[in-house]
Amino acid sequence: MNAPLKDDPFADIDLGPVEVDDWAPRQAEKPARVRFSSAYRLRQKEFEPIKYVVPGYIAEGCTLLAGRPKLGKSWLVLEMGLAVAMGESCLGGVLCEQGDVLYLALEDNERRLQKRMDKVLGPLADWPENFHYATECPRANEGGIDAIRDWIRSVRYPRLIIVDVLAMFKPARGDKENLYEADYHAIKGLQALASEYRVAIVVVHHTRKGGSDVDPFEKVSGTLGLSGAADTTIVLDRDSNGATIYGRGRDIEEIESAVEFNKGDCRWFVLGQASEVRRTDERSAILATLHDADEPMGPREISIATSADRNNIDQLLYKMMKAGEVLKAKRGRYIHPDRADLIETQTSPPNKNDKKIRNGEDGAVEGRVDD
Repeated sequence: MNAPLKDDPFADIDLGPVEVDDWAPRQAEKPARVRFSSAYRLRQKEFEPIKYVVPGYIAEGCTLLAGRPKLGKSWLVLEMGLAVAMGESCLGGVLCEQGDVLYLALEDNERRLQKRMDKVLGPLADWPENFHYATECPRANEGGIDAIRDWIRSVRYPRLIIVDVLAMFKPARGDKENLYEADYHAIKGLQALASEYRVAIVVVHHTRKGGSDVDPFEKVSGTLGLSGAADTTIVLDRDSNGATIYGRGRDIEEIESAVEFNKGDCRWFVLGQASEVRRTDERSAILATLHDADEPMGPREISIATSADRNNIDQLLYKMMKAGEVLKAKRGRYIHPDRADLIETQTSPPNKNDKKIRNGEDGAVEGRVDD
């Protein structure tokens, strides 16, 4: 055996017998096994259909629900939660299957929550016992996910969990995480939990400011990591035409519903498909403008007076003229049927030489009216 080196500080320490295995190089841990399958086997499998908690709007899985501050997001999710807990309707007639609900009202206290529920439920004597709530909860990575899992296991029919709001629940951003990764991880834990237990988890979030020409889904605050991790993204938005619920997801039909908030009982009501409702609104605006006019008006003047898109006005005027809803006083000028006193010349039918309206995809669609 070799003598210890001179000035070796560990020379007098007896390490005892040394096993050769102690010095053997460690083998790298085996990677997790990937299970492959085939299209043939996939075709043989049967899956249960996706369950809706709020039919047409909230399905099982994780839903990110975003909207501007003070627009009414919390009223919307509270109404949905109470409807599910009682097996009743929300949004003016959307019937929900009854189940247990957990509402994490992380921006409220009990006094404010009681006031909100009293507003929505009105004179109802008994409030639902299966509507559970908490005004405080640890962040997702500090016990929040585990707390939700414990609740799911503790109730008989877990259906809906509402996290209001994301900012109070998501993990703090890690030092080595970029913004996208942090946003993705903020939702992914909830998405995995919803998938594991086949429940719906709605996460309330904010949108940022944007013009009316901005895609509603691009207004969601943060990076695309949020909507990328969620199964569904719903945006509650408001512009000059009114409030609209937009929805897009992996398992739901695309949503674009015109809605209205009733300040009396603080409930939201679906008015119908936004495109149909807005078209009706524009027709009404055109008729009101022409009825109050002191002289026949052209499309450009009507567009300015109604704050409506010029091409929409052109198309609607053409259709309304064919339906007899408006009259053509002279070339390019229109009146309300009740204002025949404004006609200066004989009403004329649509001219075959009228300019064509150009549709971005379909080309000429109808005869365009003149200025």
